[in-house]
Amino acid sequence: MKISIFGTGYVGLVTGVCLSHIGHEVTCIDIDKEKIEKLKKGISPMYEPGLDELMAKNINERRLHFTTDCKKGLENAEVIYIAVGTPQRSDGSADLKYIEQVALNIAKNLTNDAVIVVKSTVPVGTNNYVKSVIEANLIKNVHISMVSNPEFLREGSAIHDSLKGDRIVIGTEERDAADIMQSVNQAFNIPIFKTDIKSAEMIKYASNAFLATKISFINEISTICEKLDANIEQVAEGMGLDQRIGPQFLKAGIGYGGSCFPKDTQALVQMAGNIQHDFDLLKSVIDINNKQKSYLIEKANQTLGSLKNKNIGILGLSFKPNTDDMREAASIVIIQQLIKEGMNIKVYDPIAMENAREVLPSQVKYVNSIDQAIQDTDLVFIVTEWDEIRNYPLEKYTHFMKEAIIFDGRNCYDLEIVKQFEIDYYSVGRPSIIKEKILI
Repeated sequence: MKISIFGTGYVGLVTGVCLSHIGHEVTCIDIDKEKIEKLKKGISPMYEPGLDELMAKNINERRLHFTTDCKKGLENAEVIYIAVGTPQRSDGSADLKYIEQVALNIAKNLTNDAVIVVKSTVPVGTNNYVKSVIEANLIKNVHISMVSNPEFLREGSAIHDSLKGDRIVIGTEERDAADIMQSVNQAFNIPIFKTDIKSAEMIKYASNAFLATKISFINEISTICEKLDANIEQVAEGMGLDQRIGPQFLKAGIGYGGSCFPKDTQALVQMAGNIQHDFDLLKSVIDINNKQKSYLIEKANQTLGSLKNKNIGILGLSFKPNTDDMREAASIVIIQQLIKEGMNIKVYDPIAMENAREVLPSQVKYVNSIDQAIQDTDLVFIVTEWDEIRNYPLEKYTHFMKEAIIFDGRNCYDLEIVKQFEIDYYSVGRPSIIKEKILI
């Protein structure tokens, strides 16, 4: 089937690559000429495991194309995806300006009947609004059908989630459009759930809000565990064995970040407010998460007293492993606060340092390895649980640091193994390990 996709950001590009991989002819459209030229050469604008290889394969097999020309990109398209950004306004609501611009571009360039698929995360009612904008500006007498098809991609495993996801949600009021979308997605061999448009739009927000709630809940339990000398990992494992709860998203840490959870939770609170519903539960989830990002600094201050003029190593910058995404990353909050309090900061991340330079204070020193990041430091903060950090030999902390003191925001190391080394180790929701001081 001939498919066009507006937007070559995270969602649009991954969707286009995976649709071409299952046999469709896909053209991705974007206004950024420099990005399109790089994409034509197989150069991805973001880091995502497996994406570059799959993109190059389908470009070479002539199923995947890129253009800035709307007219050319929409030529004979049977299905048109809208996958542009919906940035957050100051009040937390979603800004639809890019969606509106795409709707106008479709209206001015569409010459045949087509199914319009909104892949972007949008407030309930947006699909109907997009349809009205397109129909009011069509230059040809063509029929359009609207479909809400929300994405459920996790950064770092987006290819897997596209090819082997839990479900595909199709929301539409037209049976023919639903049948076309079932045909488009058939080769994925993933369960398809069909519903009305507004319910499909809400499913995306409700799913992300629920997952964010699980994260904030387990972080609150971890705080209680610390005060009662319990172990959050044991508690979470025992909870997760209950099939009604499950083990996913019960990992204590320093909060969620990225492009989805922070933005979508705020947007849902705003949506609820628009219909005079005070979403107190979700407001608390957001508040807990914001506070959690400062957890490591608060714990270090409580444990060591003033951190002023300390040399600190930061391991991990991206909001999660296997991505270079710095949006709403805990590292931003931590480093800004440490710089403000007069600390000297060295940082290391396997992938995200280039993006980090755009959002972190200029005083930060970037280094090329974990060894360099912890060399001659007074303490280390672990912010992102990259495998490289998880597998780093613990004896190296004792070798490179002035005194091995670690504040681990992601519980990277087994407590029993840490006890074998001369390390003071503070993690989240678990007993601290303090090595014995030898008095001379």
